Amino acid sequence: MNTKHYPSWPGRLPKTLTVPGTTVYDNILVSAKRYPDKVAVHYYGASYTYADLFLEVEGLAGFLEHSFNVRKGDRVMLYMQNAPQYVISMFAILRLGAVVVPINPMNKEAELEFCINDCGIKAGIVGQEIYENVQGLKASTTLESILVAAYSDYLPDQQPFTNLPDEVVAPVKQHSDVRWGDALAEGRVPSEYTGSQEDVAFLPYTSGTTGMPKGCVHTHYSYQANTFSAAHWSGVANSTVHLAALPFFHVTGVIHSLIMPLTIGASIVIMTRWNREHAAEMIERYACTNWVNISTMVVDFLANPRIQDYDISSLTSISGGGAALPEAVGEQLHEWLGLRYVEGYGLTETISHTHFNPPDAPKLQCLGIPAFDVDSRVIDPVTLQEVEVGEVGEIIVNGPQVFEGYYNRPEETAESFIEIEGKRFFRTGDMGRIDEDGYFFMVDRIKRMINASGFNVWPSEVESYLFNHPDIQQACVVGVPDPVRGESVKAFAVLHPESEGKVREEDIIDWAKEQMAAYKYPRSVEFRTSLPTTASGKILWRQLQNEEAERSKS
Repeated sequence: MNTKHYPSWPGRLPKTLTVPGTTVYDNILVSAKRYPDKVAVHYYGASYTYADLFLEVEGLAGFLEHSFNVRKGDRVMLYMQNAPQYVISMFAILRLGAVVVPINPMNKEAELEFCINDCGIKAGIVGQEIYENVQGLKASTTLESILVAAYSDYLPDQQPFTNLPDEVVAPVKQHSDVRWGDALAEGRVPSEYTGSQEDVAFLPYTSGTTGMPKGCVHTHYSYQANTFSAAHWSGVANSTVHLAALPFFHVTGVIHSLIMPLTIGASIVIMTRWNREHAAEMIERYACTNWVNISTMVVDFLANPRIQDYDISSLTSISGGGAALPEAVGEQLHEWLGLRYVEGYGLTETISHTHFNPPDAPKLQCLGIPAFDVDSRVIDPVTLQEVEVGEVGEIIVNGPQVFEGYYNRPEETAESFIEIEGKRFFRTGDMGRIDEDGYFFMVDRIKRMINASGFNVWPSEVESYLFNHPDIQQACVVGVPDPVRGESVKAFAVLHPESEGKVREEDIIDWAKEQMAAYKYPRSVEFRTSLPTTASGKILWRQLQNEEAERSKS
């Protein structure tokens, strides 16, 4: 067990926690019994109590069971942006013992088609604004039933906020699939709940070195481990109010901004889309105390020339991960609010955090120290031997939040774990080091991955789409430094001879926007007559990436 970080451990906390024997669904059941009249969700001026929430969870579960024939173990797609319907849908799926498959709402039809077929999704709950990406997939996938949600159903009659996103205010549209309001109007009652902590509960998708997404098998146990870990580490209470700005499909958003607050009986303030003006208004209006985010949100938030016009003094905690916060921004935050930005580290495979910075002693641009019951080490990726303090190696983790494995991919699962001292450690693929205080720092990545505003972009996946373009003969995708996003996606392309001089960079970018999620498509394209390769013909992507890094310095 790595105990180098114990001297830095928060004095008020034990070093181990007992994971509850209950399920994630039990969390909302208990909170609804404890705090029926307390506001659980604020949504652009509307407020919903725990009793309101629970009633709709049960009603939707009844509909899914009796009308969509959803059964225990079935995979159900949750494909929408942040809204009350996301919360209700997630708990309703779990109520039936089914498995939540959260899909990034920026994903396009081809990406959806792969995930649906990969894990055999039979039913989907979809945001109205992205319904067009799904409606044609019944014929080519395992998808049988679709429920469509319009976010405007949960807006108040009198709207206190201006300039809301179009998808939030759009009225209910006509289509051939079931509408949300009609589903709840059926008033169906679900069967008796029989879930247990060993049941598979969530199947979030991540990508790997092959570039194709992989489902990460998580039980209720792994989610509960990090839900209660987050609550204890951050010291929250049922009186706290959490600004839910991170997307719920993302592991950090669903744990820290949805499940954890509602488990302790707190309130969440939901933002469907990030908007710095709305964020400041909501913090002031609802006296938000906690805000978990990605660093690019903080940078944008503080860059608002009107930020001093808002009273955001209610904030007592600002934290996040995904990308390091620039030191200058962290100091600006501290000077203004007296708060230190608390960073953490985790992966889809660990359903959010494995490391936290101690709230009372955080270090900037630092992953933090291993959380409750986490044994994390740094090893030589070749010899698999543990390295000394200060030396760089691969970060590995063992803990209760680590996933079971990749769905239907036994070989890739086996390759992702090693055994040390009788323990099963997950190989993160991230290169890091430990300092003399036991804090972990990111150095580089073994895996070929781009981190764009906290989203993982796998170059080989983007390349696979670019090869579908009729004018592209060869493509190589790399990450380039970006002052706002951390990294951006750049594509090097070799055109077919007949296309040279006829295709512009903008043409490729515009085409790519239609093929893949907004965070994935290349922000720049450079045409070349050839790409550097090895003797065997393998493209030297690292050489291109190093060229870009050098270019950014000049």
